Amino acid sequence: TRFDFFALIFRGKDSYGKDSKSKESGGKGKGKQAAGGSDENTAKGKGKGGKAADGLGTCTYVKARHILCEKQGKINEAYKKLQDGWLSNGDKVPPAEFAKIAAEYSECPSGKKGGDLGWFPRGKMAGPFQEVAFNTPVGVTSAPFKSTHGYHIILSEGRKN
Repeated sequence: TRFDFFALIFRGKDSYGKDSKSKESGGKGKGKQAAGGSDENTAKGKGKGGKAADGLGTCTYVKARHILCEKQGKINEAYKKLQDGWLSNGDKVPPAEFAKIAAEYSECPSGKKGGDLGWFPRGKMAGPFQEVAFNTPVGVTSAPFKSTHGYHIILSEGRKN
């Protein structure tokens, strides 16, 4: 396949055998790499530590689905379908409906499973993906954002410690 799920999303070796962790961790500091609406969620009611009463940024595990596309136009098309069906009305996207769009649009092997990534711990995912996954409230769909691997949309399905 064009995208190797583990090489693209999980930290570790990429498909060329290079250590992808070194470039993506960025050394000291966290930086604001996640784009597409995450700033409005993180700016409200949180101190510098990113800890809030809602538990965002403090959990140890997240359960999520995602859509990964190489081209921005394709991820925008998928997001428009989500907007037309639910988001423009202020509704949350049902996981089964997100799964249908993931199966249609995602270029990640997880797309065959409706984009289901299951539970993953903090520190397992690379850079901006982890930032968005751990800062998106349960039941909420992120706006499209870019990582070094392409363009993503995440649906947060759960969090736990």
